[in-house]
Amino acid sequence: MFYTARYASPVGSLMLASHGENLVGLWLAGQKYFAASVVADRTEKPDLPILAATIHWLDRYFAGQKPAVSELSLAPRGGAFRRAVWDILGEIPYGEVTTYGAVGKRVAERLGKERMSGQAVGGAVGHNPISIIIPCHRVVGANGSLTGYGGGIAKKIQLLEHEGVDMTGLFTPKRGTAL
Repeated sequence: MFYTARYASPVGSLMLASHGENLVGLWLAGQKYFAASVVADRTEKPDLPILAATIHWLDRYFAGQKPAVSELSLAPRGGAFRRAVWDILGEIPYGEVTTYGAVGKRVAERLGKERMSGQAVGGAVGHNPISIIIPCHRVVGANGSLTGYGGGIAKKIQLLEHEGVDMTGLFTPKRGTAL
């Protein structure tokens, strides 16, 4: 059983999900892989403590504050590699971006590997089940391309601008999978 809540945000409707104790999902309406990890029975319960705490976190975030990821009990569902990538995403500071390659280097270090495929990192980033809080929108291509956001490039731009990212040198690709 999963418990859910809806949140009306400046970037559109969000769905939050929990198994009772931890947040397991946060998706933008229409997002690629929307609610893929919570296919079981769902019950709307916005007063569940973790969902209420997440709503408060989002209120503060969209009000321009910088709440810490560590304030929430997160339990994204995925294998060890994906969880390692998501942990690194949670460390990207507000107002900054990093590249898939840089994330790959950090994952390789943590997992004791010589190198990590950017494509594998991109797959893990794209399957992030807790958007915004685990900030996959802060990852860009090595050349500054704003590619790879399951919620769409327009929402990625909105989130980056909201956080005060210097958009100089960043651009929307002419083609891609997440436009």
